[in-house]
Amino acid sequence: MTTPTSQAFEPGALAVRAVRGATQVASDDPALIEQATSELLGEILRRNDLSDADLISIVFTTTHDLRSAFPAAAARKLGLTDVPLLCTAEIAVPGSLHRVIRILAHVHSPRPRDAMHHVYLGAAAALRPDLSAPPPGTDSPLPQGA
Repeated sequence: MTTPTSQAFEPGALAVRAVRGATQVASDDPALIEQATSELLGEILRRNDLSDADLISIVFTTTHDLRSAFPAAAARKLGLTDVPLLCTAEIAVPGSLHRVIRILAHVHSPRPRDAMHHVYLGAAAALRPDLSAPPPGTDSPLPQGA
């Protein structure tokens, strides 16, 4: 039996949290990969009230059909020069969504784990429909990524 994270967490205390996100690009184009990665990372930071100082590390994955650019290069262009970044490949599962960039960010946050907002943009929202709704308190969905 697990304890709900909001009850086991002392308000105001910083903890290590993980935030997920994904987006899809139209093609294997370095400019599209950079733009989509920047948009996704920006949304993750914005929706969770995080700054670059809160980042511990980020793992980027891409599906096998994205080979023209490293998503981490987009993060470096955003100024994340002292955050450990890693790019790796997703396993090629038959029938899975193509041209997907995923992020797993480890962060310091005062929020309980169940209050972290995971971000799935555009067609990647189909990967986790349970997590793809706009954050509470918004009247309409946020603009969706490529």
